[in-house]
Amino acid sequence: MDNESKFNAIAHKFKYRSPLWIESDSDISGSSDGVQGICSDDSSCNSGSSGSVNNYLDSEIPDHHRSSASAFSDGDNTVDENNGILSDDDKPKSPLKSPRRKSGYPRRLGRSEFSMDEDDYSPSNSVTSVNSLASLLREKLQSIPQKIRKKPSDYKLKAFVALMFLAVAFFIGFAYVLYHQQAHSKTYFRNVQLNEPKRLIRIYNEDDVEILKANLAVGVQGKIKAFPCLPEDRRNGSQCLEWLHTLRFYMKSQPHDPGLDNTTCYSIHWQALRPDVTPTDCFDWGDTKVHWYGGGQSFNLTWPLDAGSISFTPFVTGDMQKSQWGNLLTRYFINTKGAAIIVDEETPLHVAVKPDTKEICIRAKYDDFAFANKITEFPEMRYNICTSIDMKSLHTSIHSHRSSPLWDGLKPADMQTLDSLISEPVWQIAPRFKHELQAETIAKYTEDVINLGFLKQGHVLINEHWQNEIGDLEVDKSRFETLNVTVDKLHRRGFKVAFTIQPFISTESQNFAETVQKRLLVSERNSDRRIPALTRFKSLPSAGVLDITNNRSVPWILDKLQAVIDEYHIDSFYFDLGTAYDIPHYYRCESFLINPDHYKTIFTKTFEKALNIIGVSSAISLPRPPIFVSLPPFESSWEAMRRVIPTMLTYGVNGFPFLMPGAVGGDIYWPGSEQFLPSSKGSMDPMNITQENGIDLPERELYMRWLQMATFLPVMKFTHLPSKYNDERVLEMAKNLTLLRQKLVTPLLLKYKREALEEGLPLIRPLWQVSGGEAAPRVDDEFALGDELVVAPVLHQGQTTREVYLPAGLWQDGIDNSLRKGNRWMHEYKVPVDKVAYFIRRPDDLRFR
Repeated sequence: MDNESKFNAIAHKFKYRSPLWIESDSDISGSSDGVQGICSDDSSCNSGSSGSVNNYLDSEIPDHHRSSASAFSDGDNTVDENNGILSDDDKPKSPLKSPRRKSGYPRRLGRSEFSMDEDDYSPSNSVTSVNSLASLLREKLQSIPQKIRKKPSDYKLKAFVALMFLAVAFFIGFAYVLYHQQAHSKTYFRNVQLNEPKRLIRIYNEDDVEILKANLAVGVQGKIKAFPCLPEDRRNGSQCLEWLHTLRFYMKSQPHDPGLDNTTCYSIHWQALRPDVTPTDCFDWGDTKVHWYGGGQSFNLTWPLDAGSISFTPFVTGDMQKSQWGNLLTRYFINTKGAAIIVDEETPLHVAVKPDTKEICIRAKYDDFAFANKITEFPEMRYNICTSIDMKSLHTSIHSHRSSPLWDGLKPADMQTLDSLISEPVWQIAPRFKHELQAETIAKYTEDVINLGFLKQGHVLINEHWQNEIGDLEVDKSRFETLNVTVDKLHRRGFKVAFTIQPFISTESQNFAETVQKRLLVSERNSDRRIPALTRFKSLPSAGVLDITNNRSVPWILDKLQAVIDEYHIDSFYFDLGTAYDIPHYYRCESFLINPDHYKTIFTKTFEKALNIIGVSSAISLPRPPIFVSLPPFESSWEAMRRVIPTMLTYGVNGFPFLMPGAVGGDIYWPGSEQFLPSSKGSMDPMNITQENGIDLPERELYMRWLQMATFLPVMKFTHLPSKYNDERVLEMAKNLTLLRQKLVTPLLLKYKREALEEGLPLIRPLWQVSGGEAAPRVDDEFALGDELVVAPVLHQGQTTREVYLPAGLWQDGIDNSLRKGNRWMHEYKVPVDKVAYFIRRPDDLRFR
């Protein structure tokens, strides 16, 4: 097949007819030389069939073929079959008037069938060359209609339109959601925003920065709509909402004077309307820069509070080893953004810390023990939310707004006792077994103290086994025949003597029958009031509890104690009150108790003016100075030592400035006691050195590091004397630390004692209370004494280096006296085993002197 035939086949494949000037194969092949079928003579085209098509395309276009309708042939033959070669008048005219290098227009199809742009087929866009069949083919392919050819530009346009449609729809939907959220959110008191359908509250500071977010009424099923309260349920000045037959919500702004401080408080009050509803609010800390402090300590909680976890547990004192709350609690929580939560003491409070959802939750719920005494028919929860410009300002403001300062009502003797507890040690004499505690034991112990030569005399604290049985409230004369002589000798040597007493009466005590007969003991609920409720306490398998709310109990116990004071000239007492769980489970007192912890508050307040009290073992409210509150007992282990600083910091934030830590090296375990058990992680001295009373000494390095830490705490308490190690290095270190405490630490403690009495600020403070910095809120192994001293003890076995964070300012290194820049970490700081890292604040201009 020749070239024209091939071309016609290709054109037919694309549904095109042959051009007008290519009529049939015979036009090309009619001449033997291959040119007569196209040209009338040899001069009008080149020789050879390969050039016939191009030559013919270069011929002239007649006028009657220039219309769009005649651009292509309709298929009829125009060649004279007889002659083969047409004359000039009869043969088809050349498409072009003169030879051209470019082709003409193909036949235009109707726009209803195909849509083509004229610009695409203009002569200027032609790609045909004179001698190229391939060029002609490319031009014909170019002329394929747009309906057949793929139109990428159409797809791009459609995609763009679709994208714009989706964008517009998204923004409309987003605006709709925001509008409805805003429509459902109402602003109260300018800085409080409440979304009623979602029960979500947001509180902002004066700079419109969100500082608290809480989910309200957590656990209420379904989307119950809130309605304004009925007129009879409203209160003056409070916003009131009610979720029908479920909860009633009150919110009110507390009055304050902006001229005094920037603290603003809002009161929240929930009322359950059904017995199965427990009001629960959860405060979110999803922002990683927000940390919470306060409340109390537990085995799974540390510093800050959000670093640990605890499930919903009654907020009463207990044993940390049993995943209960510790021995000191306050219903006060504060975060780093400057928001605090203060829960009313009458709320049956349960608290949970949930690290998975990053929430601290509070709940009001009655139960059969901690909150068995119902104040209202259904649970109610009251609390205040207070805000300020920052955490430090808020904390200072809250504790300075007490009903009265701590110094109010203090006598000179109280101030002297307070100063002596800070400046002198407490010697806790606590042998392993009761029969080992005798007058000779006390005399021998105090002689060892005097023989050291560098420690002050201080207070000799004798545990509860000065009695034959707990509750006798009388000296066991079989073991203390000459106790009055011993006490007089201690007084001449400069010691003061304190006895430990408890409100528990052992069933083996000589006073048990008398207290039962006089109905002086706590009775059992739903039982005959003449039957006492029994409990366990430490080593006591069975004991009753003195009903301090009974007016006849107070004179009875005062008479007993006064007799001891008169006969033996005892200086003071220490109250071992136990925890809430030491109270009988089904307790009932003469007067109403909010919860079992309310008992210890009444007990302490009843005797704090009648007796000289140096300390209590547990508290939920601040006792009157000079009473110190003890830390919980810690066993002799490195892990227990690491818990001392977080506990001190938490109790200080809770508003207890005067704290008494445990004994250096760890506390004594009493057989049969469940207050804390001997730990498998305990560290005893490998040389198995024991004291004369048979108690193993703590491991040597642990004792040294513990003594270094205790040197900077408000009170130093000893059970094991440093001389018992028979190690000159231990003894020399103890001498140096005693000198350091006398020259540096004690003056600072006495200085900040005045600030504590005036404003309630703690003596031992977290680093964030000294100065700002992003790292300070999470530091749990350092502490500050006031604003002038930072202490970083080593708390891990075998370590002689540690990481130290210094708050902003200029600090002088206590080891080498060098000046250190603050607001930074010091890595691999070297601390030899007989040294402790501490830093003294210096004026900023000291570096230029």
